[in-house]
Amino acid sequence: MSRRYDSRTTIFSPEGRLYQYALEAINNAGTSIGVMATDGVVLAAERKVTSKLLEQDTSAEKMYILNDNTVCAVAGLTADAGILINHVRYVAQQYLKTYNENIPIETLVRRICDVKQGYTQHGGLRPFGVSFIFAGYDERYGFQLYTSNPSGNYSGWKATSIGANNTSAQTLLKQDYKDDITLKDAKELALKVLSKTTDSTKLTSEKVEFATVGFGKDGKVQLKIWKPDQIEELLKESGVVKDEEDEQA
Repeated sequence: MSRRYDSRTTIFSPEGRLYQYALEAINNAGTSIGVMATDGVVLAAERKVTSKLLEQDTSAEKMYILNDNTVCAVAGLTADAGILINHVRYVAQQYLKTYNENIPIETLVRRICDVKQGYTQHGGLRPFGVSFIFAGYDERYGFQLYTSNPSGNYSGWKATSIGANNTSAQTLLKQDYKDDITLKDAKELALKVLSKTTDSTKLTSEKVEFATVGFGKDGKVQLKIWKPDQIEELLKESGVVKDEEDEQA
């Protein structure tokens, strides 16, 4: 049935559907997980491109800082993500210049979703093949976690996942997430879920990108994209590496 209606991005089928395959690009991407805690937000993602020759400190595939209080994880076509990230960074700086304060998280998400939605309704264009998890903090609503998909829809979450094996990840998050979870426990939960849903046999710092949003010692919002050696140490502290070795034994 779909073959008759997928020749154009703007043709509806008799069932009222637009046959698009942007979601397939996301489902084939590495898993990304977001967990919101009482004192911060955690993002963890599976890196697909791994090599001993790759300089990991300079080759971001999954995590991007958008402004002083927002970070995002991506799943899908990285090149598409780059275009949208550059746009939303510009929007954030324009808002800061105009109002002398950081743009609210939901407003930032809505701006990027407006662009995504526009690319689904014009002939000659294709949807952006990328989904995002946004994590951030603003003074009105505190810590927040949002996802957006290629259609331009967005929604707020306490814990969520996108990318490959996201259904399994969601099931594990539902079982283990608690409303009073701390940032420390959220880190462990994100790594635990990622280790059980990743396609890799063993979770290492080469295969993981990790970011947190929290308060620094000075009480200000601190965004942190973790370096490989810090991720390796965190994997050992959380017991994920040890648990995997026990299961294999």
